[in-house]
Amino acid sequence: TNRVHNRDAIMAAAREVFTELGFGATTVRDIIRRTNLASGTFYNYFDSKEDVFKALNDEIGDHLRGALRQVRAEAETVEEFLQRSFETYFGYYLENPEAYYLMRANPDIDAFASRITGEQEQAGLNEMRADIEKAIDSGSVPEIDVGYLTACLGGVAFSMLDELMQREPIDVAHATRFAVRLFMAGVTGLRDA
Repeated sequence: TNRVHNRDAIMAAAREVFTELGFGATTVRDIIRRTNLASGTFYNYFDSKEDVFKALNDEIGDHLRGALRQVRAEAETVEEFLQRSFETYFGYYLENPEAYYLMRANPDIDAFASRITGEQEQAGLNEMRADIEKAIDSGSVPEIDVGYLTACLGGVAFSMLDELMQREPIDVAHATRFAVRLFMAGVTGLRDA
């Protein structure tokens, strides 16, 4: 419908402008200029630039978190849990580089803080923690400190993503193998301790 098309056009323009100018320098006028819509149209869909920025963040987070929940639920071993988690996380940003560049262009916005403190990030960590607890209960992940494992997985994925996205070519399979080997050695060491 026309309504969906207009909202999508505003979201696409906002993604570009926030990435190019940063949140602080962006105005609603900058966003609407990137569309072929009348200037007042923006307010039929969003109340402010904060509102459209939150919508972009929610769109990224909801899609990524849903994909991660699904692949973690299907894992039968700790290695599968790790492999599917890293592969899905890294793969999402390979397929949606605009989401990565939006995040990195706005590191001081709570949603994309360089610390993992945004609303979507916290929801993702909470879901990962719950998935780890379920995996421990089912026996696919050994009994280890869930809080520390969640923090480590989140921190490593978040930090490795920056390294991965700077490489040419971007090799999700290599990054995934590296992260899985790193964590499997750690899980084995913790199990034997």
